[in-house]
Amino acid sequence: MSDNLTHFDQDGKAIMVDVGGKRPTERVAIAGGEVRMKAETLRRILDRTIEKGDVFGIARTAGIMAAKQTSSLIPLCHPLLLTSVAVDFDSHPDEGRVEIRATVKVTGQTGVEMEALTAVSVAALTIYDMCKAIDKGMEIGAIRLLEKHGGKSGSWVREENR
Repeated sequence: MSDNLTHFDQDGKAIMVDVGGKRPTERVAIAGGEVRMKAETLRRILDRTIEKGDVFGIARTAGIMAAKQTSSLIPLCHPLLLTSVAVDFDSHPDEGRVEIRATVKVTGQTGVEMEALTAVSVAALTIYDMCKAIDKGMEIGAIRLLEKHGGKSGSWVREENR
């Protein structure tokens, strides 16, 4: 078993990593993803004519709430006192594509990559839920970590973001 897989003990059993001895530091993670849809669906989102309401506003709130609940969803994640969560959308109407970006911050003993990824995922699912009545063929994808900063391993930036 690899020494890098810290969520397993020497017998291969799943464990929650002990971060008690780590010094708290400021940590930031940025994740991204996208929802692809019909161009007309995105126009309706932008014009705010979706019957369920302000799609991006509700998806932003859902993403923030999800980041705060990550440890309840992912079994080995630590509960964290997040200091900041931002969820933003970049629309490409001609392509029928929305890019989602979540930035999560904490001052703590472990990183917030999972919280940022969860925020993007739930924001995307919320967009799908709010628009599925008019566009069941929407696709959610490209959910990935874009950057992380802080902690023992320092900074990491995905090659496409450099």
